[in-house]
Amino acid sequence: MKLKMKMSTNKHIPLRTCIICRDTKNKRQLTRLVCDTGGSVQIDANGRKPGRGAYLCNMPECWQGAVSGGHLERALRTVITRESRDQLAEYGNNLIVDC
Repeated sequence: MKLKMKMSTNKHIPLRTCIICRDTKNKRQLTRLVCDTGGSVQIDANGRKPGRGAYLCNMPECWQGAVSGGHLERALRTVITRESRDQLAEYGNNLIVDC
């Protein structure tokens, strides 16, 4: 008589790294920024937009560092326009208020 062994099925949780603080967290805890084919940088709330992506924590220091420094441009391999930079700074400031 053969016994069937049940394998425990632990669901895989995707991990991503914040480009500023380098902390590894659950993918859903980070915000994805994507550079689309037109060269504009957008916030990807669902994490499914096509294009090169980078992840940021929801901490104020990470958003300030991404907007002011060149980390985000280096991660996305693009030049961020002033308009996109202002949009990202506003989104980061709204996160600060929500915290």
